[in-house]
Amino acid sequence: MTVFQAIMIAILQGATELFPVSSLGHAVIVPALLGWVFDPHGEIFLPFLVMLHLGTAVALLYFFRSDWIAIFRGLSGRHGSQRQAESIHILALLVVATIPAVLIGGLLEHWLRALFGSARYASVFLVINGFLLLFADRLRGNRAVQPGRPIASLTYADALIIGLWQCLAFFPGISRSGATMVGGLFRKLNHEGAAHFSFLMAQPVIIGAAVREAAHMRHVTLAPGQMQLATVAAVVAAITALASTAFLMRYFRKHEQWALRPFGYYCIIAGAVAYIVLGH
Repeated sequence: MTVFQAIMIAILQGATELFPVSSLGHAVIVPALLGWVFDPHGEIFLPFLVMLHLGTAVALLYFFRSDWIAIFRGLSGRHGSQRQAESIHILALLVVATIPAVLIGGLLEHWLRALFGSARYASVFLVINGFLLLFADRLRGNRAVQPGRPIASLTYADALIIGLWQCLAFFPGISRSGATMVGGLFRKLNHEGAAHFSFLMAQPVIIGAAVREAAHMRHVTLAPGQMQLATVAAVVAAITALASTAFLMRYFRKHEQWALRPFGYYCIIAGAVAYIVLGH
């Protein structure tokens, strides 16, 4: 992998992990379109993947640091029993929302990615992802949405349903953030609230993925300069993820009525074009 390829993949990871356009789908499709030959699941790529995930996680933790500080201060009980109960509830919501991905992912993730991991399959699922985003935006427009509904008002059933939506991201081309936002919209959050909960959910998921991948590195022999290249990529991914998160949170706040539509149209067009090009 060249320095240019590493930086491009880092930018792609930092942006598409948060934009509802599927980081995994783009990680499969873009190298295939550009003719880059490397195995994203191979041992040589593992340190790079770990550092990309760590960079993205650090960016998210930094952006949402006020949320986590408020939650852990509330847990201490120094701000009253009501604040403590709310902090416990929010943490429990995130745990419940993560359980489906842990259980279903442990059973089916490798099988699904092996079965549907080709670039052409990813392009098909990217088109499906686009229609899902458009459908959710249209359906949401016909429902009564509680403006500014706080995350703490979600029930455990709501969190579980959003967590089940997250499992669609095991199909390359289906966006994790997009699927969880769709789940949030169906539970009557607005776009900003759905994105906020989706990004909070992303942090344990991304950190867990990095830890799991790091465990596989125990017997990997690193090539000279490989870790330095991965570190540079991690910094690039972190900066991109931070900028992407700041943009998206502001964007979803200001475009409540049609926020997912541009991403839906992009996924449909990009997936269809990629399918046609890769078929030749």
